[in-house]
Amino acid sequence: MKIGVVMGGISSEREISLNSGKEIMKYIDSDKYDVVPVVIDKKEDIVEKSKGLDFAFIALHGKFGEDGEVQSVLQTLDIPYSGCGPLTSGICMDKDVTKRMLKSADINTADWINVTKIDEIDYEAVEKMGYPVFVKPNSGGSSVATNLIKSKEGLKEAVELALKYDKEVMIEQYIKGEEITCCMLNEKMLPVIAIKPNGEFFDLKCKYDGSSEEVIVDLEEKLHKQVEKMALGCWKVLKCDVYVRVDMIVKDSIPYVLELNTLPGMTKNSLFPKSANAVNMSFSDLLDVMIQDSLKVER
Repeated sequence: MKIGVVMGGISSEREISLNSGKEIMKYIDSDKYDVVPVVIDKKEDIVEKSKGLDFAFIALHGKFGEDGEVQSVLQTLDIPYSGCGPLTSGICMDKDVTKRMLKSADINTADWINVTKIDEIDYEAVEKMGYPVFVKPNSGGSSVATNLIKSKEGLKEAVELALKYDKEVMIEQYIKGEEITCCMLNEKMLPVIAIKPNGEFFDLKCKYDGSSEEVIVDLEEKLHKQVEKMALGCWKVLKCDVYVRVDMIVKDSIPYVLELNTLPGMTKNSLFPKSANAVNMSFSDLLDVMIQDSLKVER
């Protein structure tokens, strides 16, 4: 079976994607699969460079990767691919739509407002949410252009920055608590990881310079069940396939969903492989499960 590891892309997360792709290529079982790199430099590359593939392992991050467009093209080309389909990918990429769907299903998530230009900022609504607030691109990832704003004075500048990366910006209530991540594999939650950033929050620098502490945790039984129920609820309401990572924050023993990542980082030291390793599943085994179970999904 010829597997193309699709990496690179045209988003601000290109370098992160290349790192994921290279690691995936390194750990996929080369005795079982014929693995080739598929580096995307422009949109049309996904058509040209996918020819002859039996399966596409998507290691893209950000726009034209996580937003469902690449998945739609691969489906049109009748090439099986890893992970969630176009609809789920698009919804999870859009933080505003994700939160609306979670709220409709009574799944806890922080309050927020979205703006598309500076003069749409409702300072009174933000004041009502209370500072500090997070300002982030609505469809961004890896905490690019994400800032924690502690007063009205810094809000406009943070929104201006985020608008350079996206046409829509989210201003979100800051919930101070313990950040955890729940890696879901075929509707089952792998061991929970607690994230302890070396800073105010798990920003771009903390995510990739190795300065944050990421440890497997045994939550108190009642909280564990609550987190598991919430992660499964996210999986079902957003109609996920094969794997997804659900990020949460826990405050006073109450979990809140931050976002879902349909194409989480996939280096050997990324959160998903770490969680799988806690149940004695090697990175190579994890990739094999992702490939084989993706092949079973009806598209």
